[in-house]
Amino acid sequence: MINANHIFNINTSQEFDTMALDIFKFQFENNPVYRSYCDLLYKHPSDITQVKDIPFLPIQFFKSHTVLSQKNIEKTFTSSGTTGTTTSKHHVSDLSIYENSFTKGFQKFYGNVEDYTILALLPSYLERDGSSLIYMVDHLITQSQHTESGYYLNNLSDLKSTLLKLEAQGKKTLLIGVSFALLDLVEHHQFQLKNTIVMETGGMKGRRKELIREELHAILKQGFGVENIHSEYGMTELLSQAYSQGKGLFKCPNWMRVVTRDTEDPLTILNTSSSGGLNIIDLANINSCSFIATQDLGKVHPNSTFEVLGRFDHSDIRGCNLMVL
Repeated sequence: MINANHIFNINTSQEFDTMALDIFKFQFENNPVYRSYCDLLYKHPSDITQVKDIPFLPIQFFKSHTVLSQKNIEKTFTSSGTTGTTTSKHHVSDLSIYENSFTKGFQKFYGNVEDYTILALLPSYLERDGSSLIYMVDHLITQSQHTESGYYLNNLSDLKSTLLKLEAQGKKTLLIGVSFALLDLVEHHQFQLKNTIVMETGGMKGRRKELIREELHAILKQGFGVENIHSEYGMTELLSQAYSQGKGLFKCPNWMRVVTRDTEDPLTILNTSSSGGLNIIDLANINSCSFIATQDLGKVHPNSTFEVLGRFDHSDIRGCNLMVL
């Protein structure tokens, strides 16, 4: 049995590769959905000696199958979806792994969460149940231990007052919000923030016209008076997050890795600096599936940073028809 906490002690690429190969073998033996997918590709652990040869499970399987490498389910996170669409379900066997992942991931890029007042502007997530993002932000707000930390729904004037008060007091602040809500805020109020990190979690959620990142960040930088807009990259099907501290370049914690695949041949992994579909290795997903082919398009750079360029136009990724859904 693999000790999940060991993944958070990874320091080198070699340690990552060793752990990834061990987790692949474990999930092949214990995850029936992933095992079936690998069988259809004629991929067996005895044939896999390098991480680049590990098969990536198309993310749609989280909508149609129970993707589990353990029998018990402690909590189920669900994705947002429009009426009539099927949502993804990520069954989590051990919430402490998720809590370790987002706490240590935040600490790696931003330091101790106790140093920040955390203001969350996440109306579309608060209005439904089962959001993994809300679960994370709940815990970060609690860990911050600042009385001003909390959520804001439609009370933008209260949020403005809190931001200006914290700014006047020189307190380090993190404002994390969904894109459309941050745009709503700067349309009504303008700021010149010196002590606040503004972090967008992406997505207009059908509330506004989608903007390219450069356009969105230009509006937000002007509205908040900041040099950079930070971003969080996560999803229901993952238990780890990547962060961008500006210009849309994301960095992963040591237990997460992103590679690109050929959009025409989903089993071919591309060299760095090539655009393609984003495949994610999230070792925190030890009890579900750590190897996921997402619907995002992007580019991985030689220094291991990556950027998200868009999403696949089609609802299904090529290769998904290997199994009848």
